[in-house]
Amino acid sequence: MVSSNDEWNAPMSRRVMRGFDPARLSRARESKGISRADLARRAGVGGATVQQWETGNRSPQVDTLALVAQTLEIPMSALVVVPEAERFPGDWRILLGLTQPQLGKMTGISTSMIARIERGEVLLTDDSARKLADALGISVAELQASYERARARPAGVPA
Repeated sequence: MVSSNDEWNAPMSRRVMRGFDPARLSRARESKGISRADLARRAGVGGATVQQWETGNRSPQVDTLALVAQTLEIPMSALVVVPEAERFPGDWRILLGLTQPQLGKMTGISTSMIARIERGEVLLTDDSARKLADALGISVAELQASYERARARPAGVPA
């Protein structure tokens, strides 16, 4: 679900991507026999970006990592690992390579509301749960369980 259209390229947050494993990216790239520079060029990302991700000096943005995964012809789940029973709503979105604005556009839910739902800060209505579950390709029960985990997480733990 990755697009190069400008409408998909809204500003993203700079927080660390939960479940991203730099070593998995290195192994995936090396198994394809692609240099860091070639991967960056083919994915259309900055030349130092792949190196910074692989060394753990920088965390990827979901849409940019999705381009890299697409270039490597691997699913996001090969680079981002969060066990299903531990996922928050945002994890489901990231595994599809979607930004909050992209998911908002797909569901008709505002980006700010998507963010608040992902953090468990607002009530998840039945209508929003259905729209989000449909867009994420999961059941409403799976979405609700991930939402409850986000709500019940200890203080200071990002969702």
